Amino acid sequence: MRLVTYRSGPAAAGRLGALVGDLVIDIEALGAAYEIELPSDMLSLIDLGPAALDTTRKLLEDAEDDWPVGAAFYASNVKLLAPIPRPRKNIFGIGLNYVEHVAESARSLDTSKDLPKQPVIFSKPPTAVCGPGDSIEHNAKLTQQLDWEVELAVVMGRKAKRVEEADALNYVFGYTVLIDFSARDCRRAGQWIVSKGQDTYAPMGPCIVTADEVPNPHDLDLWLTVNGVTKQSSNTKHMLFKVPTLISDISQGMSLEPGDIIATGTPDGVGAGRSPQEWLWPGDVVEAGVDGIGKLRHSIIAV
Repeated sequence: MRLVTYRSGPAAAGRLGALVGDLVIDIEALGAAYEIELPSDMLSLIDLGPAALDTTRKLLEDAEDDWPVGAAFYASNVKLLAPIPRPRKNIFGIGLNYVEHVAESARSLDTSKDLPKQPVIFSKPPTAVCGPGDSIEHNAKLTQQLDWEVELAVVMGRKAKRVEEADALNYVFGYTVLIDFSARDCRRAGQWIVSKGQDTYAPMGPCIVTADEVPNPHDLDLWLTVNGVTKQSSNTKHMLFKVPTLISDISQGMSLEPGDIIATGTPDGVGAGRSPQEWLWPGDVVEAGVDGIGKLRHSIIAV
């Protein structure tokens, strides 16, 4: 399934939906038509576990081409939000997780040239999240070095504590696209949260593709363009630490909970690694995508 959070009007609240062709199907309304109680938001669906997901999938299959009145909207007529508009806690970011990116970061960002022996973990606060098409804020008082990073993001489906790698993928709810915008000149004594955690610096979407439709998260093309020019183009098979390793590593000391998000790192091609270096400015347009998941498009604006 391709699950979304959508808004049907400017004043409407975000609601849980499923993308089916060119339609968004409201999950709560679909369930009500069959006298089955289903939630109206993404986190509640994740909390309910696999049984609710199976029920949702079956209803979508049974009702296809004969949608209940009031349950189906043309996707072009609604606004897609971040699939989880307000995560319960910080996004787990993974730094230096593609070999080529380690090399370019060592050249330009004073990081070590040696491959990390353990995942490098930072975080982005919930207030950094924005949705498909939202503007990315460029505050010239804070940064003159706004950079881009396309990433595959993992959404957890159940609590994971001291999970073994062999079992880790069984804890995944699904996958989405995340762009890790970074103000390179806002790093502080090696700490990254001010650089990466500013408002709008974590656009996500356009949907969560459930894990059953992504049998191998390590064979997905991912790419990013700026003003139509390709800057990043790689494949998730080049991750240094694969998704099961990341889940297992984090869960050894910090419980991962339903709805938690792990941004799995970016390949080479970021602005800081170019010669000369390239930065984003108001008026620029960034597009990014992950094969089989979807793509995002964002304009940079001055604030």
